Amino acid sequence: MSTRHDAAVRQTVVGCYRGGSISAEPRINDRIRVPEVRLVGPSGEQVGIVPLAKALELAQEYDLDLVEVAANARPPVCKLMDYGKFKYESAMKAREARKNQAHTVIKEMKLRPKIDPHDYDTKKGHVVRFLKQGDKVKITIMFRGREQSRPELGYRLLQRLAEDVQDLGFVESNPKQDGRNMIMVLGPHKKKTEAMAEARQAQEARKAEAKANPGKSQNAADAEHVEVEAPAEEPAEA
Repeated sequence: MSTRHDAAVRQTVVGCYRGGSISAEPRINDRIRVPEVRLVGPSGEQVGIVPLAKALELAQEYDLDLVEVAANARPPVCKLMDYGKFKYESAMKAREARKNQAHTVIKEMKLRPKIDPHDYDTKKGHVVRFLKQGDKVKITIMFRGREQSRPELGYRLLQRLAEDVQDLGFVESNPKQDGRNMIMVLGPHKKKTEAMAEARQAQEARKAEAKANPGKSQNAADAEHVEVEAPAEEPAEA
């Protein structure tokens, strides 16, 4: 039986007595206080109901831990396992799940009603990139001075932008006036999880291509890296 796992559990219990939170850790080895248990073997085989002393003896023979996996059963169900390895694998699975979890992100892009055509194309390019990544985009038209008396300019600009990116996104929130600004929210057709999966596939494809073509110029590789990994710009006025 492993003493380091018992020490960790005892430390957790001490923390609870000192005012810490109640631990969700299962009872293991000599912390199990019942006369008999329903024992499950290392490979999941059903051993049957055995005295606690016998279960602890088997755990010692296999150099494993006796872990209580169903405390409310009568008698409690215990399994022979490497508890340290089990905790490590559980932590890695949880970490991978958090890594792959899709978080909803709302980007923002600010424009002026009388935006220059070149600036418009630049801003539209950012919106396209955001939507391809599976993110929502909040478009803000900022009015100044006499422009506030011409809200139709902002409305037409928002409609134009929505039509230009309709293959990638849709109008989730219609244009509405908010003080000196007019706001519209675009939602992506592609889910965030799908965008993340495609990005990983593209990255793996680039790595495979680079490995197959080691003579590829470093400048081309650097340019490709910048294109893919460049962070989103902060909302800026046009």
